[in-house]
Amino acid sequence: MSLILAIESSCDETAAAVVKDGRTVLSNVISTQIETHKKFGGVVPEVASRKHLEALNPVIDKAVVDAGIALSDVDYIAVTYAPGLVGALLVGVSGAKALSLALGKPLIGVHHIRGHICANFIEHPELEPPFVCLVASGGHSHIVYVKDYTEYEVLGQTRDDAAGEAFDKVARVLGLGYPGGPKIDALAVEGDENAVSFKKVRFPNGSLDFSFSGIKTGVINHCHNIEQKGETVNKADIAASFQKSVCEVMVDNLLEAASLKNCTKVALAGGVACNSRLRAELNKRSLGLKIYYPSPILCTDNAAMIGCSAHYESLVSNFADLSLNAVPYLGIDLK
Repeated sequence: MSLILAIESSCDETAAAVVKDGRTVLSNVISTQIETHKKFGGVVPEVASRKHLEALNPVIDKAVVDAGIALSDVDYIAVTYAPGLVGALLVGVSGAKALSLALGKPLIGVHHIRGHICANFIEHPELEPPFVCLVASGGHSHIVYVKDYTEYEVLGQTRDDAAGEAFDKVARVLGLGYPGGPKIDALAVEGDENAVSFKKVRFPNGSLDFSFSGIKTGVINHCHNIEQKGETVNKADIAASFQKSVCEVMVDNLLEAASLKNCTKVALAGGVACNSRLRAELNKRSLGLKIYYPSPILCTDNAAMIGCSAHYESLVSNFADLSLNAVPYLGIDLK
């Protein structure tokens, strides 16, 4: 049995968890900063870093207490070191290094996107590689071929805005506030998703890359045109139409990737994986594929997923030393 104390602080959630043998979550504590950043309409990096400093130790203490263990019982200390906001990452990395040194426990650095994918292993104990996963969040949009627990191949990624970023920006245009994804998802239920046709970008030569900037710009231009005519913007119709376009192109590319790799299993991960329209679209078009996605608490940033990923990294002796540093930009292949 292995016990991992994991820390996550890549953006605006300060989180700690204790995970046993990779897939059993003994505790999963998250301190969110949503209310703090709402007034700014998005995450302010400097503010996020300061909030992490305030929350990190209490969150770790609670994770240990909730797990019913002593801090000395853990076998490994794991932490997200890339990618993310560099100041936010540094808080978690510094805390993890201090614990590793003080307790004499091995340190494991975890890639944030790998963590999101591993959330599916926690939710679905029967899931094993290989499979294809769509990772969609506020900062990332990737299609990843999961060859093994520590081997990943990026098949496609966004060339501009991430999907969650596009949701947040469109929500701001519609005056819905932050965070935009859940607000658009809720409002879209009241709208006609066929009211407006927003262009979906597809790249040539079989590319599975995404581009969401054009859809976002299409929403902005559509709203401006309506306002210039003195007409009322139907926010629900726009939210539904925008959401449909984004979700359809993500599912298009995910299913193409599954076909390319001859995979019978596909998964969703990241905050956008909570989107009801995305899940419905994938379920509708699964064509016999086995579909996996985590519960909402494991879709958004959390430390349990980091502990899961760290477990598999430990099995291949992928340990870090005290020179581990925050890396704001790093591919899932660690290059």
